[in-house]
Amino acid sequence: MAMLDHVSLGVRDLVASGGFYDAVLHPLGYRRVLEKGIGFAYGPGPERDGMMFWIVRPDAEIVPSRGSHVGFSAPSRRAVDEFHDAALRAGARDNGAPGLRPEYSDDYYGAFVLDPDGHKIEAMCRGSE
Repeated sequence: MAMLDHVSLGVRDLVASGGFYDAVLHPLGYRRVLEKGIGFAYGPGPERDGMMFWIVRPDAEIVPSRGSHVGFSAPSRRAVDEFHDAALRAGARDNGAPGLRPEYSDDYYGAFVLDPDGHKIEAMCRGSE
C-alpha cells in the first residue's frame, strides 16, 4: 500500500496554472491525466495510476507556505535541467538552479522554482550520469 494517494496545491487561475504544469512536468514524464470541476490531476498516465498531483481552485485565498514544497522525481539530470528551463520560460521564479545538493546526499541533483502562485516546486534525481 502506498503511503500517499495524492497531493494538491491551490492555484488562483486553473487554466494558466494548468498550462504551466503541463509544460514543466512534461520533461519529467508526467502529464495531465484527469480533469474534474475541482481541478486537474497529473501522473505518469495515461490514466489514474498510483500517486497523483493535483492543482485545484479552492474557495479561499491562496497563501503558499514558505516551509513546504513538492518534489517531483525525475528520470535523469537532463530532465531536471529541462524542468528548470521550462519552468522559467513558463513564468516561474528561480529558487535554486539545477545542481548537486550534497547537503541532502552525495548523488542528489535537483532544481527549485516558485510557481506562478508562489508554491515551491522541485525536480530531483539520484545517481550519477
